[in-house]
Amino acid sequence: MGSIRQFMERHYLHYNARETVSAARAYEAHLANGGKMMVTLAGAMSTARIGRILGRMIREGKVHAITCTGANLEEDIFNLLAANDYEIIQDWRGLRAEDEKALYDRGMNRVTDTCIPETVMRHLEERLIERWQAAVAAGETKMPSEHLFDVLSDPTLAQHYQIDPSDSWMLAAKEMGIPVYTPGWEDSTTGNMFAAAVWRGDVSTHNCVTTGTDQMVRLMRWYLANNGKAQGKPSVGFFQIGGGIAGDFPICAVPALIQDLEMEDTPFWGYFAQISDAVTSYGGYSGAVPNEKITWGKLDVATPKFMIQSDATLVAPLIFAWVLGD
Repeated sequence: MGSIRQFMERHYLHYNARETVSAARAYEAHLANGGKMMVTLAGAMSTARIGRILGRMIREGKVHAITCTGANLEEDIFNLLAANDYEIIQDWRGLRAEDEKALYDRGMNRVTDTCIPETVMRHLEERLIERWQAAVAAGETKMPSEHLFDVLSDPTLAQHYQIDPSDSWMLAAKEMGIPVYTPGWEDSTTGNMFAAAVWRGDVSTHNCVTTGTDQMVRLMRWYLANNGKAQGKPSVGFFQIGGGIAGDFPICAVPALIQDLEMEDTPFWGYFAQISDAVTSYGGYSGAVPNEKITWGKLDVATPKFMIQSDATLVAPLIFAWVLGD
């Protein structure tokens, strides 16, 4: 038994701490019973370097699909290519508007305490435009993640790595062949780059990148192929980090299959856990308790359900460490 697990078993006994241990135990049990797991990433988890442990989870078969924001998709690769050029702002809460303008003038884009250099964004943009152009020429339509997998497959990229490649969850996803869905990708730096490239005529059509509804169809097909029902295994689990579109989009795959496509024998999600700092409020779905999802045809009464109201940068690595046996 790992020391992290021993520490959590001894000290994480009540409130959100107890819920964290319960969610970790149930995640482990879900996998042990042959179930698969979808992990969703909101917030700036890639800039928080979740890849250091999420990459291990993917490579060890503990994660079988990812849904994330466009920011998390690209920021894992920004970190891979430019981590040494990042700047940490210790007293970021004390920054004045003039300090923020000075960062902007130097091409440093701030994410809370971490500044990402503009140079890495332009480096990746050049490579992506080549991939988008190649897809147009070949008549291909790919998800944003698949275009980035193509970039990562270029042997000339490795010379630019500034971190251990094992710390990149995108590299792990490519190596393990797991799907990565990115709803709302246009709300990201690379999404903006794509729109600009089409505007300029560098890329002749939008059609080389999948739409959100196309990604939903792909996700529903993946769910049907991986829910385990035919083999007597648990249906796919759902581990949600943060709120927003990264979680709301994929969880809707099940009610779409059951209610809209009338595939009534489709199983509900087989496990659900969310880490969020949101609380239940009017209009605040990211803070809604899991039971509410029963009314929307996403979870069943018997589905193991956990809501951990805490900082995901603290809690997610602990749960992953538990599952990995650290």
